[in-house]
Amino acid sequence: MDFKARMGNVGNRSRAAVAVAVVVAAATAWAVPTVTATVPGHDRNVAQGQDGSGEGQGGQGGQGGQDGAQGSGGGAQQGRIPEGIAHASEAGGNAVNITIDDGPDPVWTPKVLDVLKRYGVKATFCMIGPQAKAHPDLVKQVVAAGHRLCDHTVDHDTSMDKKPVAYQEREILDAKKMIEQAAGGAEVMYYRAPGGSFTPDSRRIAAANGMRPLGWNVDSKDFEKPGTAAIVETVKKELGNGPTVLFHDGGGDRQQTVEALGQVLTWLKSQGRATGFPVRTAP
Repeated sequence: MDFKARMGNVGNRSRAAVAVAVVVAAATAWAVPTVTATVPGHDRNVAQGQDGSGEGQGGQGGQGGQDGAQGSGGGAQQGRIPEGIAHASEAGGNAVNITIDDGPDPVWTPKVLDVLKRYGVKATFCMIGPQAKAHPDLVKQVVAAGHRLCDHTVDHDTSMDKKPVAYQEREILDAKKMIEQAAGGAEVMYYRAPGGSFTPDSRRIAAANGMRPLGWNVDSKDFEKPGTAAIVETVKKELGNGPTVLFHDGGGDRQQTVEALGQVLTWLKSQGRATGFPVRTAP
C-alpha cells in the first residue's frame, strides 16, 4: 500500500530520537493475547503483531463496549484520549469496524458512500489533508451520512516514523486543520499513520489533539487490485485477527473495492456480524 510512491515522495530528513514506549493492552473479546515489547523507533501497526508500541497482535488497542465520548479536539480532550492504537469496536461483541483510506476521491468516495448507505453501515474515513481541502463537498457528505473522520496526514509519507518530531507534528496537525475546515468544523476523531508508521511521538501528538490513534487488523489488499474475489477472500480469512478492516476510496481505480465492499457487507450480515466505530476513549 505504497501510496506515497504514487502521490509523491517527501524529501528525506534527519531522524529524531523517539522515546521507547511500553504499552500493555488488555485482551479483548477477540481473544488476542496481551503482549508487551519495546522496539525503539519502530511503531508499525500491521495485522500480524509487528507493532513496536508493544500492543500485541494487530496493535491491540482496547476493549469492546460502548465509548460515548464526543466533543472537539484539543484541550477539551486532553487526558481523555489514550495514546494506544485502537482496534476494538465500540459496539463490542463480534462487531466489525469498516475503515476507508486515502480519499476523498470525486469518483470513488460517492460510490463507497452508496454501498454503505445500501447496507445501513457506518464507517470511518481516513482522509488525506489536501484531498479533503480539494473536495469539501465530499467531506461534508461523509459527515452528513453519519460516518466519522480520521486524519491520514498531509503527504501520506509512510516513512514519517523516521522523520523529526516537528515534521510528524506538521503532517498530523496541518491535515487535521484541512479536514476540519473542509467538514465545516466537524470533529476529526482518529489519526491513522500512513502505512502504520506510528511512533510514540505521533501517537502522543494525536491524542493530545483529540484524535485516537487508529490501527487495523485486516488489510483487504484492495490497493493492489488483486480482483474482487481475492479482496473478499482476504477479509474473510483474516477477520479472525481482529475487528478493524482496511479498504481504500483513493489512490487509483477503486472499482474492485466498491464491488468487494458490497460482498463483504452481505457476508457479514449473513454471519450475524454487526458493524460499528472503533473505540475512542477505551484503553
